[in-house]
Amino acid sequence: MRVLVQRVTSASVSVDGRVVGAIAPATQGLVALVGVTHDDDAATARRMAEKLWGLRILNDQRSASDVGAPVLVVSQFTLYANTVKGRRPSWNAAAPAPAAEPLVKAFAASLRDLGAEVAEGVFGANMQVALINDGPVTLLLEL
Repeated sequence: MRVLVQRVTSASVSVDGRVVGAIAPATQGLVALVGVTHDDDAATARRMAEKLWGLRILNDQRSASDVGAPVLVVSQFTLYANTVKGRRPSWNAAAPAPAAEPLVKAFAASLRDLGAEVAEGVFGANMQVALINDGPVTLLLEL
C-alpha cells in the first residue's frame, strides 16, 4: 500500500460537479491518496492508517491524532504506475478494483476507528480533487 499524503488547509473531491468529500477551509488536515497493490490486506490498511494518523507533519510537529485533524481519503491506483520503460505507464502492480476497493474502505474505516474525521472520494469515479497544500508538505508513505 502506498499513500501520498499532503498537508492541506482545505480540500475537496468532486464527482460529476458535486462535492462528495471535503476538508473545511482554514482547517489544517491531510489529503491521503491511496494506492493498493496485490499483496495488501486488511492488516496492511490498518497499519497504514495508524502510521498516517500518528505522523508528525502538522504545525509544531504535531500529528493528526494530536489535534484531531480531518483526513480526505481518495483512491489513487496510479501510485503504482511503472514508468521505467517507454512512454506508456504500466499498471500491473496496482491491485484490480475488486481487491483494492475494500482495502481503501478498510483504510478509511481504520482511521475512523482511531478517532479521525474522514471524508472520502468515490472509488473508481472520475474525481476532481482541489486542495491548498500547506507548506508545501507532501510525503509518500509505504509499508
